[in-house]
Amino acid sequence: MPPAIYLSFFLALTHANLTFAQSNSSYPNKPIQVVAPSTAGGGFDLVARVLGVKLSEQMGQQFVVENKPGSGTLIGTQTIAKAAPDGYHILVGGLSNIALNMGLYKQPGYDPINDFVPLRLVVSHSYTLIGTKSLPVNNLKDLLAYAKANPGKLNIGSSGPGSGQFILATLVRSLGNVDILQVPYKGAQPVYMDLISGRVDLFFDNSTTTRSYLEAGQVKGLAVSSKSRAPDALSIPTLKETGVMDLEMETWFGWFVPAKTPLPIVEKLRMEIDKAMSVQDVRTRLQQGSGRILQMSTQETDAFIKSEVSKWTQLLRQAGIVPE
Repeated sequence: MPPAIYLSFFLALTHANLTFAQSNSSYPNKPIQVVAPSTAGGGFDLVARVLGVKLSEQMGQQFVVENKPGSGTLIGTQTIAKAAPDGYHILVGGLSNIALNMGLYKQPGYDPINDFVPLRLVVSHSYTLIGTKSLPVNNLKDLLAYAKANPGKLNIGSSGPGSGQFILATLVRSLGNVDILQVPYKGAQPVYMDLISGRVDLFFDNSTTTRSYLEAGQVKGLAVSSKSRAPDALSIPTLKETGVMDLEMETWFGWFVPAKTPLPIVEKLRMEIDKAMSVQDVRTRLQQGSGRILQMSTQETDAFIKSEVSKWTQLLRQAGIVPE
């Protein structure tokens, strides 16, 4: 190759490296989009806004939260999977859109492992199985025995197919081998109205939401889905502790960016999230009373996500859920 061509190649490469370095050192220099693949309220939205406010303060640029619901969590998740990998597009990922959707849809429109890079997982919430006050049982073991002795008599409320409520209701019926009617609702509030009035018997909902109803004595708690008992409801056993169901499920949340986002930007965002998570007010707001703050290394996060995708894809298949 002639010297002039060598020189041109060297100068072009040097210019590209300088441009790359300058873009990373000045990052961020414009507002950053944070997509919560759900309506306002709930876990996705909470994690988007709590971290978004803190990182806006820390980094001097606005983190703009956009709620993109639709097809469960598919629309918002697909949006970021297809976005430019430049650090200006962030997804709130969780159990639902990163793991459960892989067993619920034949073609979700994204690959959770290959299309995204996890920044940090920050919080996890359990679910609590609650029952109407008139239910003639007080624990999961007795509930399953009662359901087997009275097939078709009990019903359990649930929301959409991609929700934790739906998945847990399905797994209780499948793994417990019981005939319990699953009643679909468009949201949690109507379920509580029917649960308190006795028109529905059971509901598996986010532990944070169930807590106020339990404390008011409007419903009874039968089991929690986490590995350990909830710190603010120690009297309610875990699913495993009941001895009749070997199952753990927590709905976790974190921030993700598109694959191929430059590593310096990824590391900068991770550092800023770690800084935000060291603030007690941020932790308290994310916990909402019963949440569990997550602290994982990058390697632990990668391994955990791969494990969750594999675990739930298999469990949903075993439960007889056919991908749409």
